Amino acid sequence: MRKLQSTNYKHQNALAADCGLTYAMLLLSGRWKINILWMIKNGVNRYGLLKSKIAGISEKMLTERLKELESLGLIHRFDFQTIPPHVEYSLSEAGLLLSPILETLTEWGNQVRPIIDKEV
Repeated sequence: MRKLQSTNYKHQNALAADCGLTYAMLLLSGRWKINILWMIKNGVNRYGLLKSKIAGISEKMLTERLKELESLGLIHRFDFQTIPPHVEYSLSEAGLLLSPILETLTEWGNQVRPIIDKEV
């Protein structure tokens, strides 16, 4: 996270204000966000399921990223107010708009992986 008064932060915000691509990349940048959105999109909507399906993510990171995605307006959190706790996550309207883009990025990644791996 950049310092709020830094020149880099100001430049980043100026770019994001004028460029939809920059804005989108800033929303989605950071480890695990894309993976969490992908899993929720595919129906993995409970904390324990997300933890078990995303290899290598710690509980701390999962909790932080879920809170961040919720504050960004990409997911909704629904607490059933039960004991034991039962919370489910779903894509917000903005998250649903991202869904076909994630599909396209997945296809692109699968297509270019062998090409780039061959060249490296």
